[in-house]
Amino acid sequence: MSNNKNVIFGDTLRGYTEKIILSILSNEDLYGYRINKIIETKTNHSLVFNEATLYTTFQRLEKFGYITSYWVKNDNLPKKKYYAITKEGVSFLANCKLEWKRTKELIDLFL
Repeated sequence: MSNNKNVIFGDTLRGYTEKIILSILSNEDLYGYRINKIIETKTNHSLVFNEATLYTTFQRLEKFGYITSYWVKNDNLPKKKYYAITKEGVSFLANCKLEWKRTKELIDLFL
């Protein structure tokens, strides 16, 4: 864990974790470690999800039917569990983006 006060940890953004992961998966199927690295890189290491938060979120998204998972075996490498967004997940993400836009417009009136 970083001592940097500018780092935002996954628990702080718990309500947005699902939306962030779905957004990444809307581009391509990926495995957990790679998803986390994309989040860290895109946020310049300001957003950090611990492994438990990440995998609990995957389980929740699968339970809701927003993602599916499958195993991929590569030569001489351990198999990796990949995640893919479903049609239901795409629809949910689209609704979340609309909701976020409306919320942001309201908050921008004050901040």
